[in-house]
Amino acid sequence: MANHPSAKKRARQNLQRRARNRARMTRVRSTIKAVRQAVAAGDQAAARQALQQAIPTIDKAAAQGVIHRRNASRKISRLSSLVDSLDS
Repeated sequence: MANHPSAKKRARQNLQRRARNRARMTRVRSTIKAVRQAVAAGDQAAARQALQQAIPTIDKAAAQGVIHRRNASRKISRLSSLVDSLDS
């Protein structure tokens, strides 16, 4: 455990950030799961709706530094192509 006051503060901050980041990642995973479930069910309208909710969530996580911007872009791209595959 940290001994100096500044190190103790840093440890507290790291715990808070970890909790915040975990919540944000959980939100991202949940929205992705919702899109995938709608696609698996074959419900195009629900899949598009879920995708419209997932895109801002993923973008926000990238802006906050939880995931890398290229990772976010890749996730959005793959989800979009998955939803578009329901058209054919």
